[in-house]
Amino acid sequence: MPPRTHLTRSTALPTTLLVATALLTAGLTGCSALSPFNTCEDTAERVKQLRSQPILKSVPKGAIAPKDPTLVESGCIDDSGDAWLYADRIYAFPGSRQQVVDHYLGAAEADGWRLRPDPVDPDIADSVGGLCFTKGGDGHALLLTVQFTTAGQLKVEHEYDAGPEFDSGSGFEIEVGSETDGATTGCFD
Repeated sequence: MPPRTHLTRSTALPTTLLVATALLTAGLTGCSALSPFNTCEDTAERVKQLRSQPILKSVPKGAIAPKDPTLVESGCIDDSGDAWLYADRIYAFPGSRQQVVDHYLGAAEADGWRLRPDPVDPDIADSVGGLCFTKGGDGHALLLTVQFTTAGQLKVEHEYDAGPEFDSGSGFEIEVGSETDGATTGCFD
């Protein structure tokens, strides 16, 4: 009968290789085997804070909120493996996209937001690509996006049949988002 240390050594190598392979695979796929993903558990207060951000109530003159209350949303999404908190609003706007851009460049800056241009496509006009801002430090970081939408996109993305409020132009969606723990996140990460 072989000594006990021999049995331990013979199973230690395969076990070590198995653990090393699992950790390497997790690292190569971008998954973390060592830290759990954030979930939506206990995030109601943080979602409430997002909903109360003053920038969500700042709109260019003439912007109209659609009558459907489901287009005023807030909550937590955790279907991608890591939870994301958000509060957003959708507005119809009869004016130009440039008027929306100009409004939010001023309003966001006045509220302490910092514009983050797209590093990959810096030449794309804001009136085409939308806007992205950040605010706050680690533990309190927020992300603000302004994106343009149409009646057709609302149908596809929100299953909403845009009414007469979208007859005179397109619209835009403004969203304040955050990691569940307020960790710093970038616009183009």
